[in-house]
Amino acid sequence: MWQFFKEYFPYYKNYKKEIVIAIVGMILVSVSTAATAYLIKPVLDKIFIEKNEQMLYILPLGIILVYFLKGVGTVLQQYYVSYIGEDIVRQIRDKFLSHITNLDLDFFKKTHSGELVSRVINDINRIQNAVSNSIANMLRDILMAIFLLGVVIYQNPKLAFFALIILPLMIYPISVISKKLKILSKQAQSKTAELNQHLSEIFKNIETIKAYNAQKYETDSFKKHNLNYLKINLKTIRTRAYLIPVLELLSATIAAVVIIIGGKEVIEGKMSVGAFFSFMTALFMLTDPIRRLSMTYSKLQDAIAAHERLKEILGRLPKIKSGQKEIKEIKNIEFKNVSLKYGDNYALKNISYKTEKPKIIGLVGDSGGGKSSFVSLIERFYDPDEGKILINNEDIKNYNIHLLREKIAYIPQNIHIFNDTIAANIAYGKKIDEKEVKEALKKANLLNFVETLENGIYTVLNEGGSNLSGGQKQRIAIARALYKNPDILILDEATSALDNKSEAVIMETIENLNNKLVFIVAHRLSTIENADEILVFKQGQIICKGKKEELLKNCEEFKKLYKVNY
Repeated sequence: MWQFFKEYFPYYKNYKKEIVIAIVGMILVSVSTAATAYLIKPVLDKIFIEKNEQMLYILPLGIILVYFLKGVGTVLQQYYVSYIGEDIVRQIRDKFLSHITNLDLDFFKKTHSGELVSRVINDINRIQNAVSNSIANMLRDILMAIFLLGVVIYQNPKLAFFALIILPLMIYPISVISKKLKILSKQAQSKTAELNQHLSEIFKNIETIKAYNAQKYETDSFKKHNLNYLKINLKTIRTRAYLIPVLELLSATIAAVVIIIGGKEVIEGKMSVGAFFSFMTALFMLTDPIRRLSMTYSKLQDAIAAHERLKEILGRLPKIKSGQKEIKEIKNIEFKNVSLKYGDNYALKNISYKTEKPKIIGLVGDSGGGKSSFVSLIERFYDPDEGKILINNEDIKNYNIHLLREKIAYIPQNIHIFNDTIAANIAYGKKIDEKEVKEALKKANLLNFVETLENGIYTVLNEGGSNLSGGQKQRIAIARALYKNPDILILDEATSALDNKSEAVIMETIENLNNKLVFIVAHRLSTIENADEILVFKQGQIICKGKKEELLKNCEEFKKLYKVNY
């Protein structure tokens, strides 16, 4: 547990004023609680036994003042503790998401999005309770226990000795139950992640589910996950429930010992009735912060388990490291004996190729031939397992990766449309320039459509672009790439959903781009008919290259592809 707090203490250094105010509030609550117990003695002795009429009016006012101070302390503590906790969790969530987004693409290929959402939301929420309420509650209850202990010892040191000798017995059951809770908490968090994964898949694939009448199949599968989640939670509740009866039994044992020994002292006249009841009140009040401390400790196991899950991801470091060298312009690119593996399988084998701008290069070949892998290396989504990639005759790894990607626009096979305005989608990640946005839309053959919309370029697109056709989504992605004005433009099946007329307009735009190096991955050969050079891929190798006419004469694989297309 100490290691957990040690990792989160640095966050608190920015909240010195708030922490001081919160501690003042805790002290007011603790002192007021102890004062309440102490006032029992004068109330009983002075008012009910000595029948002191003056104290009859003074002591009630004292009780009101004590509870007023306690109320003030409670408000100060709760507000500032919550403020600190909420803000720290905001920072943790920001840091975690920043870390995740900088991990390699390979990590996202192997990790379910539902699992990541669960860690960002659910796991961090569990930590929130610890870094705000749990730490504050522990400090408050420790202070309260100290002040109440002072009252207990002040009223009768001998009686306090017999009472407090039993208190350490509470530590063992707390320790045993807390260890069990930590194990259960990890299991519960894992089950929560499974639920999120399943829900994510259902919502993403709802069209397929409906098309195959698989609603019952999916809901039945979800019910199993949900039932497992319930079982773990019930197990956790049952285990935590054992804690209170155990602590209450030990508290009752303490009370029984105190009543016997204290009652004898009252009978023998060694202790006043007021002092005895003040002692008993303080003692019973003392068991409350101790019980709360034990509950807080058990709940902390939940946060520790969540923290360990977060560390599994925070401990991962990207294998693709950024270089330091600046790049102002990409002039040429060269693959030197490059090979790329996914697991044990080669995606690319011993590729050697050099080109420079301005040029349009088409990439064709059977599915799985290595075309998309080839262009993904240019963006440094992956690094080659063998060989080198040179840009401007310099190893690509030496360049600052962010500056490098600023010079490249990539349009993937699966188009990503964000739940934002058309303008924000086009200028994604950059400041919106209305004139440039419209120019990009015009080049992508979409401006006429956008201008018919009520809000024009400020029309909000649905999640995944569900209020657009497939072709419109692809044109949005093309406009986004053109808005970036890159040195290298990569289109990975970017025109596959377009009709022939729209494709011809966009290809004409691309062919007229000035001073750019364009890579076009295509299944339809009509897309790359006018390319300056065509690379033919097969089983991870470039088996032919040249213009269309040359390949039709000299490349058997291209001839086969040509016959299929025409």
